[in-house]
Order: sequence, then structure tokens, then C-alpha cells
Amino acid sequence: MRRFSADYLAHTREGMWADGREALADCSLPDRERVLDVGCGTGEFTRVLAEEVGPDATVVGIDADTSLLDVAREGTSASYVAGDATRLPFRADAVDLAACQALLINLPEPARAVRELARVSADLVTAVEPNNADVAVSSTVEREADLEREVREAYLAGVDTDVALGDRVESLFADAGLVDVRTRRYLHEKRTAPPYAEPALESAVRKASGAGLDDHREELRAVLSPTAYDDLRRRWREMGRETVTAMREREYERVEIVPFEVTVGRVP
Repeated sequence: MRRFSADYLAHTREGMWADGREALADCSLPDRERVLDVGCGTGEFTRVLAEEVGPDATVVGIDADTSLLDVAREGTSASYVAGDATRLPFRADAVDLAACQALLINLPEPARAVRELARVSADLVTAVEPNNADVAVSSTVEREADLEREVREAYLAGVDTDVALGDRVESLFADAGLVDVRTRRYLHEKRTAPPYAEPALESAVRKASGAGLDDHREELRAVLSPTAYDDLRRRWREMGRETVTAMREREYERVEIVPFEVTVGRVP
């Protein structure tokens, strides 16, 4: 399964749920007995689920990338297995909650995964998916917010999956036969301010070098001409150098707010 890592595309799970888990209320996690986290990656969401269920519940994470599973297995009580989100190696009704976070946006056919989630669950299905088209950024580097918006729009137009799927998951659930579908919004805030953590410093360096854009050159070049891409990359690097300078002077601050839609449906 493809995973996107662009510095400007905010679909990652890092740091989520630290400021509250009210948006997961419809999952009835304290009442769950068998929970499956599909496309679990390094297990961040799996650990959240394990913390919220009862002490006797079983939580299993599954992902196709075994290297990510190796990381997930460190320091957790959950179990992990390798498998494909569109062909889950579980019988029908094996769990009472099948969940995923930032999975569907990475799939060319997300409806297939939703049908599998519904097949293996005897009760609830939930998907926590971002709408990357509605990300809001503010920054003390004047040009950063506008430039990130420009890059994001080009990326969204050039990528081959729907990375702004969040607010349309309800229709996927309905098409899969799920009922009582409901959605809560969770706003994930990522704040950068002094003292700067190592990932923030690395992100600034990658902006200054152009590496953040180069990771997704193919998607951007699907929309932009070579000349337009080179101009964008030049302006992006200039912005990155301004960011690095501001961080050296401890004057850089940035806030990014990513809307996630938590959609829950019941298997009839």
C-alpha cells in the first residue's frame, strides 16, 4: 500500500488524539471485545484503541508492510499480523469493531477496503480519514501558508488516490450496506514553536533543500510543466531557507490544522 510522506500533505497520524478522544465516542470502545485496526502502520492508532477498550478486549493491527509492523510491535499489548486491507485474512464476523485511520486515502479503490471492513465485523465499522483539501496553515514566515496551499492544490490534482476523501466516507459506508452511519469531526492541530523538536528541524531542512517536493515530483509534474515545477521548487526552497533562519533566531512558529472525519456505521 502506498503511503505519502510529503512535508506539505497533512495526513499523518503522528501526535493524534493526545488532546482528546471525544470524536471516537460513537465507536463505543469500552464495550468492544474484539477490535481490528486495518492498515495500522507503526501502530499509533492501534495503541489508542488498546488504551480505550476494556481490559479483557483483544486488539489486533494488520498492515501489508512488515517493516512497519516490526516498529508497531515494540512496547504494546496489541497483536499484529501482516495482510492486505482489501483481502483481510479473517473470517466474517471475526471482530465487533473493524477500524482504520488514514488508510482509505492511500488506496486506489477504497470501496474494496470498506467492504472488507464490513465483512469481518459483526457490529461496527469506523474510518478516521482526513480531508487534505481543507488543511489550514498559519506561519510567521509570510509566504509559507500561500505556498503550501499552491503545492497542496497541485498535489491533489496530480495524485492517483483521493487524499481529500474524509467528508465522503459516509457514501462509501452506505454503498457497502452499513446503516446508522454518523460522523464526528476531529481537528488535529500540529504546532511548531521553540524549543523546536527534532522532526520540526528536519522538516525545515527538507524544505530548504527541496527534498519535500522531490519526494512527490511525479505527482506534481503530472499537473505542472517542467518550467512551472522548477519555479515552484525555487520558491519552495527560498521559503525553506527563510524558515531555517527564523528557527535559528527562535522566531519561527507554525500552526497546521487538519480536519479528520470519524465515520462510524453498523453492520445490519
